[in-house]
Amino acid sequence: MARRPTAAIFDLDRTLISESSTPFFAQHLTEEGLLDGSPIPFGDVLRRIFGVFGESRLLMEPARLAVRAVKGWSPEAVERASRAAAKDLIEHVQPFAPDLIEEHRAAGRLLLLATTSPDAFVRPLAEEMGFDDVIATRWLEDTAGFTGEIDGQFIWNTNKRDAVRDWAEEHNIDLAKSYAYSDSYFDAPMLDLVGHPVAVNPDLRLSALATIKGWPIRHLDKTDGVIKIAGREIQEWTRPLMRPEIVAPYADIEMIDVEKIPAEGPAILVFNHRSYFDATVMGLVIAKAGRNIRGLGKKEVFDVPIVGRLMRGLGGVRVERASGSDEPLEEAAKALRGGDIVMLAPEGTIPRGPAFFDPELKGRWGAAKLAADTRVPVIPVGLWGTELVWPRSSRLPRLTPVDRPHVTARVGDPIDLKYRSPDADTKRIMAALVDLLPDEARVQRTPTVDELMMTFPPGYSGDPMAEATRRPGTDT
Repeated sequence: MARRPTAAIFDLDRTLISESSTPFFAQHLTEEGLLDGSPIPFGDVLRRIFGVFGESRLLMEPARLAVRAVKGWSPEAVERASRAAAKDLIEHVQPFAPDLIEEHRAAGRLLLLATTSPDAFVRPLAEEMGFDDVIATRWLEDTAGFTGEIDGQFIWNTNKRDAVRDWAEEHNIDLAKSYAYSDSYFDAPMLDLVGHPVAVNPDLRLSALATIKGWPIRHLDKTDGVIKIAGREIQEWTRPLMRPEIVAPYADIEMIDVEKIPAEGPAILVFNHRSYFDATVMGLVIAKAGRNIRGLGKKEVFDVPIVGRLMRGLGGVRVERASGSDEPLEEAAKALRGGDIVMLAPEGTIPRGPAFFDPELKGRWGAAKLAADTRVPVIPVGLWGTELVWPRSSRLPRLTPVDRPHVTARVGDPIDLKYRSPDADTKRIMAALVDLLPDEARVQRTPTVDELMMTFPPGYSGDPMAEATRRPGTDT
């Protein structure tokens, strides 16, 4: 028996785009001479309320009655305006929506745009984005143009649910295996139809309902899994507190050339790994740059119940090094395509034994492969002195503020990569990191036994000298 087709159903305003689509259509309707350009009474106020709180019965009543104003409009002129508006709206699609849509398309699901907005407005946008079909409010028309009446139902709340259900029956869609995405509590009836409902940028009531029902909550302007509170990431709320004197008063932290980190747009931030304290210093660096970060981290951190959930909520990517899977790099590439900064340590873990003191840093290919795939800038950050605050041999950092070790984090220029060989580009990355370290880092020397033992985890009992042959980024 043939498998029934499935679908991915998307709302438009505050779901695929972050705001109301109405101003975009109004602009081009004015250019077509269908509107006179006069401001809608309380229009700005209503749009702001919608932007913050989402749909309500009060806001939707003007939308339902707005059809009266289109009496006599030419369908051809409306289509021209809508096609022009679609070009603008494409630029306002949420950063992570295109990848999500493409995933559903690749899985063979039909793509359905289901929105309260007029069909005459949104169909060109749906075609532009590659949707298979549209459910939207239709206007009656006759030989004189649009009549100023709705053709059928106003597609909102339970009417939208009924329209989606009828469409699914007509196309033999298996709703139990389908997906639906919306921001609005009033789309809960539609979300209840499918086996995979997702609340996207949900209003307060949908957020509460999704929590009760166990529905996933996503924000398509952020990496999947990122937690937002009152519209802001945790990193944004905590940024004012991310200062060395507050976070790490027991260390003298100097951050140099932080302005070299791009103020916007994607980038890969790489750093040399010397200590458990590196993550704290990099957090301070990125906070000073005013950016949010997506970090790749080993699975052991993500597997800790509370810490792991926090890491995912910050947009972290779990890496299981022994698996050899490309999935972490694929997730990182999605974050970069969405305009994020991704942070990783090419060494994979803190070097042990003689390797810790080697003037030539050795790394794995992940950063180079990610750069070749995305062609975004790779920004190096050279760390020095972090091991004096929290050596690998210690379970806790040294918290005495009397003797504050000097720690430096120096940001470099984008690395000139060739994208032909991951091995060669990895060497370029590691060389760029070495160039940011003090002169003493480039001097070959023989460490003492005590210095060697500081590079091992507590309780280590192996041969320190054998560590020189260990592959970068591995624990064995």
